[in-house]
Amino acid sequence: MLRNPLVFDLKFWRKLSEKLKKSFTLGIAAVTLCTAILASCSKAEPPLRVGVNVWAGFETLYLARSLGYYNRTPIRLVDYPSATEEVRAYRNGEIEALALSIDECLVLAVTNPDVKIVIIMDFSNGGDVIIGKPEIQNLQALKSRAVGVESTALGAFLITRALEQKGMSAKDIKIVSLGVSEHERAFKNGTVDAVVTFGSARTNLLASGAKLLFDTSQIPGEVIDVIVVRENLINNQSKALQALVDGRFRALDYLTKHPQDAAIRIAPRTGVTPEQFLESLKGLRSPDLQENQRLLGKTDHSLLKSVKRLSQVMLDNKLLPKAVDTAPLLDDRLVKNVKL
Repeated sequence: MLRNPLVFDLKFWRKLSEKLKKSFTLGIAAVTLCTAILASCSKAEPPLRVGVNVWAGFETLYLARSLGYYNRTPIRLVDYPSATEEVRAYRNGEIEALALSIDECLVLAVTNPDVKIVIIMDFSNGGDVIIGKPEIQNLQALKSRAVGVESTALGAFLITRALEQKGMSAKDIKIVSLGVSEHERAFKNGTVDAVVTFGSARTNLLASGAKLLFDTSQIPGEVIDVIVVRENLINNQSKALQALVDGRFRALDYLTKHPQDAAIRIAPRTGVTPEQFLESLKGLRSPDLQENQRLLGKTDHSLLKSVKRLSQVMLDNKLLPKAVDTAPLLDDRLVKNVKL
């Protein structure tokens, strides 16, 4: 007996309809899931971009990265040839935090009063220098000679402070503007008779017989390196910022306990040998977590006094266009919460 074709068709269409409903339901569920995932991703905290230039005191940030302390946090260290480029990038919104000297911070604070110093990275105690040709015996002998100076607040501050101790000024020498990468080459090919420098150029030039004319050990507490952020970042990206600060102090502890391994990890980036890197650390002092807490919390007023004095020196020498209220710059909220 033949089946009724109409009955067959109805059964077929019912089955097909059920399949389509299931497929449609699964499709909707998949789309909903993807939308939820995308929404979750879009809400993920953006990377914290930190501007850094090559300086021994900043290398604990890269050591922290090498040791994996930033693996679970979106922290991106961005290299710049000098603090000048860092400040420009900061003002253009290309980075959220930056490592620089405190005199550069004061210049930045004139136009960006919302900046906060959240870590004292180091005090330069001989790391920044003025180096001359071997026949130049002292600073007075630089009169009318060409001196290479980086076009930053730090370069101007250092040459100004060195000369004024000898009753001289920048008018007594010939300033030649040089980028950091040009220091060693310009000195060796005779473009300049002396150079205000630091880092690998300092190490290599002294090793080649150049004469040390001045260094920051002669102006203790005046050249300080720090990490600076926008104030609203402390609230809006506090997780990443706290991880940056935590990792940095963990790396400083690692450097203290395992200097050889730390130097092997760091030296290739700085352009010197591990031994030379460890030697360069003698030209600076990196305050530990407890000292940072005291200095930034202003229970120890020595840093605040140093910054005020620095600000006045810069004003007097026209290195700062106007006075800066220095006390609000120091912020201890992050160092108070560090977990090692």
